Amino acid sequence: MEAIQRFLVSSSGQMSVPAAVRHRWHLDNGGPVDVIDLGFGVLTVPAGEARHLMGDLLSREEHAAFVDSLADDPDLATT
Repeated sequence: MEAIQRFLVSSSGQMSVPAAVRHRWHLDNGGPVDVIDLGFGVLTVPAGEARHLMGDLLSREEHAAFVDSLADDPDLATT
């Protein structure tokens, strides 16, 4: 399987994940995933992996500053 694949997002925001990916992530019957908005793109990872990944990439302070910066952009702000 290629490392980079193109998925289609519907007008309602739904995305189909290819069967091979769903099988590898044990999502054959559906299930949760983590989505990380990087500002320049979106990263989808198996549920529970986003915190580990963010912890490996950013310090707690850097992550807090990033989350705080989202409040300035209403499209990225979280509740």
